[in-house]
Order: sequence, then C-alpha cells, then structure tokens
Amino acid sequence: MKLRKGGVCALVLAVALAGCDSGTATREVTRTSPTGTVLALPETAGASAVIPGFLIQSSAKVGDEAAVSRPGFPTAGWTPVASRSTVFAGLLAAGRYPDPFYSTTMKSVNTADFKVPWWYRADLSVGGETGLRTIVDLTGVVSQADVWVDGTRVATKDQVAGQYTRHELDITGLVHAGLNSIAVKVYPNDPNRQLTSGWIDWTQTPPDRNMGIVRDVVVRRTGAVAVHSAHVVTGLAVPALDHADLTAKVDVRNQTAAPAQATVRATLAGTTLSRSVSLAAHETKTVALTPVGVADPSVWWPAGMGAQPLYALDVSVDVAGAVSDLAKESFGIRDVKAPLNSGGARAYSINGRPLLIRGAGWSPDLFLRWDARYVEDKVRYVRDLGLNTIRLEGHVEADEFFTLTDRLGILTLPGWECCDKWEGDVNGDEPGERWSEADFAVAQKSMAAEAERLRDHPSVISFLIGSDFPPSARIEKGYVDALRTADWPTPVVAAASDASSPITGSSGLKMTGPYDWVPPAYWYAKREGGATGFNSETSAGPDIPTLDTLRRMMSPAELDTLWRNFDAPQYHRSPSQTFGTLAIFDNALAGRYGAPTSLEDYVRKAQLAQYEAVRAQFEAYGRNFRDASDPSTGLVYWMLNSGWTSLHWQLFDYYLDQGGAYYGAKKANEPLHVQYSYDDRSVVVVNSRHGSATGLTVETALYAMDGTQKYLRSVPGLTVPGDGGRTVALTVPSVGGLSGTYLARLVLKDGSGREIGRNVYWLSTKDDVIDWANNDWYYVPTSSYADLGGLSGMPRATLSATTTSAAGTDGTTTTSVTLRNTGGSVALMVDAHVLGANGAPVLPVRWSDNDVSLWPGESATLTATYRTADLAGAVPSVRLSGWNVATTVVGR
Repeated sequence: MKLRKGGVCALVLAVALAGCDSGTATREVTRTSPTGTVLALPETAGASAVIPGFLIQSSAKVGDEAAVSRPGFPTAGWTPVASRSTVFAGLLAAGRYPDPFYSTTMKSVNTADFKVPWWYRADLSVGGETGLRTIVDLTGVVSQADVWVDGTRVATKDQVAGQYTRHELDITGLVHAGLNSIAVKVYPNDPNRQLTSGWIDWTQTPPDRNMGIVRDVVVRRTGAVAVHSAHVVTGLAVPALDHADLTAKVDVRNQTAAPAQATVRATLAGTTLSRSVSLAAHETKTVALTPVGVADPSVWWPAGMGAQPLYALDVSVDVAGAVSDLAKESFGIRDVKAPLNSGGARAYSINGRPLLIRGAGWSPDLFLRWDARYVEDKVRYVRDLGLNTIRLEGHVEADEFFTLTDRLGILTLPGWECCDKWEGDVNGDEPGERWSEADFAVAQKSMAAEAERLRDHPSVISFLIGSDFPPSARIEKGYVDALRTADWPTPVVAAASDASSPITGSSGLKMTGPYDWVPPAYWYAKREGGATGFNSETSAGPDIPTLDTLRRMMSPAELDTLWRNFDAPQYHRSPSQTFGTLAIFDNALAGRYGAPTSLEDYVRKAQLAQYEAVRAQFEAYGRNFRDASDPSTGLVYWMLNSGWTSLHWQLFDYYLDQGGAYYGAKKANEPLHVQYSYDDRSVVVVNSRHGSATGLTVETALYAMDGTQKYLRSVPGLTVPGDGGRTVALTVPSVGGLSGTYLARLVLKDGSGREIGRNVYWLSTKDDVIDWANNDWYYVPTSSYADLGGLSGMPRATLSATTTSAAGTDGTTTTSVTLRNTGGSVALMVDAHVLGANGAPVLPVRWSDNDVSLWPGESATLTATYRTADLAGAVPSVRLSGWNVATTVVGR
C-alpha cells in the first residue's frame, strides 16, 4: 500500500450539491483561473457545494491581508491542497518533504515554518440570479481563523475559535455576480492553549501541530428562510420492539429584516407532515412536527446482533409557494441504556439486550488526512476483530466516519480528550492552560455543534464530556445544557476515569491501566485493570509490527538497536518518558521466552507474546461479563491503531498489516468461544450470540514439548446461554509429567461432532509472579517470569500447502490455502500472508483464521479476501511462516 497522501485536489473537481446537511447529486461546477480553483455556486435554493480545494501560503510571505481575498490576487508559488488539509499535509502531498513515516525523517522538518499563520484561498463564481442568500458553513479550523471575502473581514479569530465550533457566515451582501474570493487566515495550533486536539503520548507530534482546515467548507444557497438542526426524536418500545414514535424537529430562521410566513414540510417514515410558521425579522423558531407512530419498526443493531436499517427525514421550507431551503437526515431506531450496576459500573444495553462493550481506541492519520477507503478498511477490521465499539478520545471524525459506523454496525464513544486545554481547569499540574471566559463559550459551542451533528447517528451511544478528569460544575453545565438543547438521546458520561460530576453523576468507568506489558494472568484478577467493571482504556502496551512493516519504517541501524538494546529510546514509540523505551516489554520477552538472538527471533517472540497478552485481556473480560458479583461490563483496548508507523498501542499497524495482537483479539472475540482461564485453570465456553448453544462438546488436551500427550478429557452435552452467557466445561487438574513449558489444545465441537472452534495455549508450570504491592498507574511489575523457554526447543514441523485463488465480480479476490501437518511435530502459530507485486503483502486483507496451530496429521483451510487491484497485476502467492515452521512461499 502506498503512503497515504489524502488526495491532493485537482483543479477541476466534482462538487456535491445537497440539502444543507447531506449531498445526493453531483455535477461539474468548478473551473480554473490564474488564481487557482473556482467554485461555481449552485443557483438553487436549498443546494450547497463544498469548496473542493484551496491554495495555501505562509503569512510571512503575504503583505496586504485584505488583498488576499480579492479576485485576481496573484498566487504564484502558492500550494494547492485538498478541501480538508492541514498545512503540513498539503505541503507533504506537494512533495516538499521526504517520507515522515520512515526513521527519524520528521525530525528534520523546520517547525519554525508553522509558528506563523497560513492563508487558505479559493475563488467563488456567482451567477446572475437574484434572491438567493449565500452562507459559508465553516467548521474544523485548527485552531483559529480570520475569514475574508472580497476584501472584507467577515469574522475574526476570536469568533472562529476551536476545532469543533460551527460558524455560519452570511456573505450575501458581499458577493456579486461573477468572480469572488474567500481567504481564511489560519493561526497556529497549540492544544495546551486552544480547544482543539493533540496527540498526548500516542505518537510524535506533527511539525505543524495539525494547523489547518480539517473539515469541508460548505457554501449554501437559501431563500429568505433557512432550515437548521433537522433531526428526529425516537421512542422505541422496549423490550417488545413492536412500536416506535418518531418526532421530527427543525429550526427555521428568517434571514431577512422583514417578517416572513413559511411552511415547513417533512417526509418521515412514509408520512408527510406540514406546519405553517410566522417569523419576525431575523427570528428563529423550533418547529416540532406531529409524532409519527411506526408499527414493527426496522430496528438498528450493532454488528453481530442484527441488521443496520436506516430511515430518512426529508425537510423543505417554502416561502410564497417556492422552496427556500432543504434538509435531509438519516437516522436509526434503537434504544440505548447505560445505568450503573450494583457495583457502580456502567452497564450498557441496546434494544433491551445486555451488551459487553468490546472496544478499542481510534487514532486518525497523524496529519489528519481523510481517505475514505482507508478509514473504511480500518472500520472493517474492527468487525473482523469481533469488536463492537470504537472510542474517539478527541479527534472526533468527520460526518462520513459516523455514516460508515452506522452502516457497518460499529458503536462509537466520542468525547473530549485529556492532557491539554480541554481539561486545563481541572487537571492540576498536567498540561493544559486554565480557561479564560472566552474558553467557556467556545467549549459550549463545540458541544452544541457536535451534539447536533452526532445525535441522529445510531452508532453513537454516549458522549464522554471528560476523559482523565470530569469537568467542573460550570463546564459541565455548559456541556449538559448544549446536549439537552440538542435532544441528545443517549447517556452522557462524566469522564472516562472513575470520577463523578454534579449533574451527570458517577462515570461508572475506570481508567486504571495498564498501558505497558503485564502477564496474561493479570487480567483475571478483579483489581486495577482486571476484568471487572468498565475499563475505558487499557492494554499490555507495545505492539511490535511484522518484519515487513518494520523494514518500511526503520533504518537497518535502528532495527539492529531494536532487538539488541532494550533501554534505547524508540522514536517510533512515544515522546513520553514513561513510554520512551521498550524495556518493560523486552525484559519480559527475554525473561519468559529467552533472549532474542536476531531481529527475526525478536519479532517472532514478540508476536507470540502479543498474541497471548491480547487474547487473555479480551477473554477475561468476556468470561466475567455475566458474573453475579463485580461483572465486567466494558473494555476499550488502548489502542485500535496508530496514525503513524509505530511500536506502540495498536492491534494492527499503519499499513494495515496484522500480527499476533490482531489474531489474539480475533480469536478471543469469536461469537462462540472456548477458552482457558489463567486464574483457576477452568475451561469455559462463552456465547456472545443471542440464542443458546446446545449439544456442544469440549475436548481438552495437554502436551509436553516432545509432543507427548499428558492429559485428555472430553466433556459432551454442554449448553451455553446466549447474550454473553458462559458454561464451565471442566477445570484442568494438576498433571504429572509436565515440566517447564507445555501446550494446551482446546477443541469445541457441535452436536454432530464437527469441530467449530479451537484455541491453543503455551503455558508453564512456573507462574508469572505479579508484584501487586508496587502497582503503578501504567503497569504492575512482574517479580518472576513464567518459563516459556521450552518453546525454543520444539522440533521443526513440516507442512504441505496448496493454494487456489478466484476473482469475484465485486472487485475482490479470494485466496485459500490448505495446510496439512505432514511431520511428527506440532506446527505452532502458522502465519499466512498473501503476496502481490514485488513479493509485498497484499493489504488490507481479511482472513477466516490465521496464526493457527496444527498437530501431526491435522489440516486446515484458511481463506483470505482482498481487493483484486491491490495485487497490482501480480499472480497471488502465499507466504507461510511460524514459530517452528520454515518460511516458504507457495502458489507462484
């Protein structure tokens, strides 16, 4: 996959025409001029157009501010950028810098270039029609901006402040028939001083700190009366789900100095509604249309629980018999509840069914470049991983993101971020300046804009108004007032940490860590980050990518240091001193598996360590979900992905390659899953499906490292209740003849004896000893490690493999590889990668299963699906590797 560049704008682009909230039709409405892109404004009331791109330049190279926004201003030497682009992203796309994802290249960028404002400029063409008003709809400015139109400043940086505020600028009196110009002077970003977003300890900070315009700038055309804030308030009968009441609400605004009479019309769930309204000059009224009752509604469910149907609301406002403005919204019918359980933990349910939140933390691209296909690939990985939720701490994505999560059935938990200005009033001596009076207004406007934008998305199930700290009483009131005014339909949570605030009360969440390596048994203890309650961010820390990705992101010298020097600072981990090295992870790796002998040995051991750690984390929370006391209710893995090439906090890497962490999570989150418990040695079947599973058999076997079977027991006739229910099949006894390292194989069979699940563990007769007395916020030390060194003595396994590939009609290809263990040794953790042009991995890819283990004589067929175009014309082949399997390529 090529380095993501976010799509540099061409000089002739299609512009979406739409109602004020979403677009359905396109036509070519741009042309070029000596000064860059010209957007021809639509000449229909209720239509809108996105400015398709800008020309940017440093303010250090611009003199007369007013002149920048006048037609004909000379722009030689200015850089064309996309409709959404930070300054650095635009310059990077224009080839001004080498690959910032490789080695320490980004260090060489001169950050002084971004200490001054930058100009964004575009031209607008207005036709000869009269009577339409022209509105610039501006949001996503990082951090502040002055806005100029045709030589007149229409807004200052004190007005356009904050990444999430929305600004509707009426420029009707300034634009004229013919060519017009708009210029936006964007000021530098400092998330410790402005209510924007930053990167905390996730990754290195971009050279420009993401200054720029990161959402579409929309130009709307309306008549005298405009439509705003169209949405639907839904009421679903729970648990019957046989009836829903829908109420359409819309704000209508008279944009003129004269009184107006308007008619609001709406189509909702097949019913047409209308209402007349009288408006004084410049008056806004909220119109609620007669509720619509829907029998047997199509209910929206998360993926794995049901379908994701959506409804539409279409609104028009007429003045004097002519359309003055239009709006269109989609929404889903569903019911979300999240009360506190008896232990004080927040327990979510959807449509009356209990829901274990299995989530992970989202990271956008480091330079906030929007690539719709890339984002969809990542969200589809969420489904493939068996997760149901994405948490967005800050970096609340564009509209398309939530449209995508609606469609794919992935729940979202957006909220404000920690460790900067957002919590500057409440976080003590942590980063972030205290708030000024102006900041309180910006925060409330940010909340109002995001609430209006997100409320109709069924995938949004809460808003976290605090992260590490809850807001103060005054700040919370501003947030809650904005949410209530917007008819916010889902629970509002005070913080991601264990905290309370005066209005919303206890968060019901905990933020106890860990954030660095801990042994698998950690997750089973009902303390700190263990599997009890709702943990809003936690993981066993680092994630070492595959060799393919490591060689793309680090120099040979850096790779040599990676495996040789555990205490070396790692630029691709974190700027934080706490997470600056891999020492905790590396020492555990060497202590448990043996010191690495090469880069390749280091990476293969890391994949095993990451697989077992991530699997245990999700398995523990899954097992404890239906506990009678102190159940687990939610888990957000920290993090899902990285916006940069990283060694830190990710289930898959920037290039979408998958390693042990990915497949450990995928295994643990199977809908019907057999697992081993590190705390009490029980073998448990967990059923996340709605219906009960009956007639199951669990077979448990233990093996010494020489392959000798030391224990075997089969337990038939098991029934497992649905909705996260569990059944204990057996408890593994103490078994003689095992010393040091051994293997456990769990097999799940259906009523006909067919294998429907398998799970393989590498275990030790010597336990990891956790030093609970010295627990810290980011990890707990391990005073003595388990002995997994016996894995290094496993005999080499022999596999035979055949592959087949078939191209589908939907632009995808399916490749299947059938593996058979033809030798006398267990083949442990066999990994398959589809290769395309130049022998590079084909990514993204979704495997039916991977990192599998086969006993002598066993076989398995793994199936991969990917885009045919990503083969780049090559014939697909499959590279096989494993813990004790020689690397081979088959199928070419």
